[in-house]
Amino acid sequence: MVSVLKSVRAALAVALSLGTASAFAQAPAASGKPITFVVPFTAGSGTDVVARVLSDHLSKALGQTIVVDNKPGAGGTLGAAQVASSAPDGHTVLIHSAGHVANAALYPKLKYDTLKDFTPVVMLATLPNVLVVSPASGLRSVEELVRKAQPGRMTYASAGNGSATHINAEKFRIAAKIQAAHVPYRGTPPALLDVVGGQVDWYFAPLVSALPLIHEQKLVPLAVGSQARSAALPKVPTTVEAGYTGSDYTFWVGMFVPSRTPAELVKRLSATTAQVLQLPEVKAALAKVGAEVPTLTQQQFADSVAQEMATTASLIRQAGIKVD
Repeated sequence: MVSVLKSVRAALAVALSLGTASAFAQAPAASGKPITFVVPFTAGSGTDVVARVLSDHLSKALGQTIVVDNKPGAGGTLGAAQVASSAPDGHTVLIHSAGHVANAALYPKLKYDTLKDFTPVVMLATLPNVLVVSPASGLRSVEELVRKAQPGRMTYASAGNGSATHINAEKFRIAAKIQAAHVPYRGTPPALLDVVGGQVDWYFAPLVSALPLIHEQKLVPLAVGSQARSAALPKVPTTVEAGYTGSDYTFWVGMFVPSRTPAELVKRLSATTAQVLQLPEVKAALAKVGAEVPTLTQQQFADSVAQEMATTASLIRQAGIKVD
């Protein structure tokens, strides 16, 4: 178990191992006060890995210290609530995932409004979830998993009710027309531990977290959940290629600030972050953990957040996903 935990954390070491970024002239905040990246998930999760890759290089570009503060709990809503109520001065930043857009439909009494209380700054990375099983399961393809699936006899993990990993699994389950019992965990690392150990059958894990275990042959990748194959696992098909139309899901990580943050400050932060993301060493660091850098403008990111909130809410209703 200790070796598995070390493997999950290995993505962090890979992400932070590359060189430095050159400084940019404009910084989002004039003071030397540290910037806090609030990550509402556990260390070692996909969102956390992306945040740490970015923080190392963006800190140099801005000339300011960036601290990554993990605030896991309640599907990412605890950390999000903290940022929503923070001072709108650019010093408290939310690094969240696609799960952010699902929470409005999952939590009817949120302490914040996802659209009104946050300003989307920039989409940082897109990365597929990967459908993984234990080598001991004997499964080597999606088709074999679907054939084996019987009501009451198969389980799947998620990083929590309504998380991006849960949404991805439900899209696949509905497309494949199979039944499986959902086992929610408090984050990706413990879910991976139980898949490796055979306590749960399958998991749509963030590739950044699962990749070290795949390379060590402690997990078998059956398919990726994205529209296209991952350059990190070029021989692994997508779930759509495996024959399950409508099963694809895009997992993304993005940057948000409180909505009252001045527009000019948001613009500078977005532009500087976008420049840092295009640095060869940053793109290489993200590529090593299976992540790709998108090229959306700030407005395109904001529009995609609003659109995805509606489509995800529809899926949640269809799948009957509820927060216990």
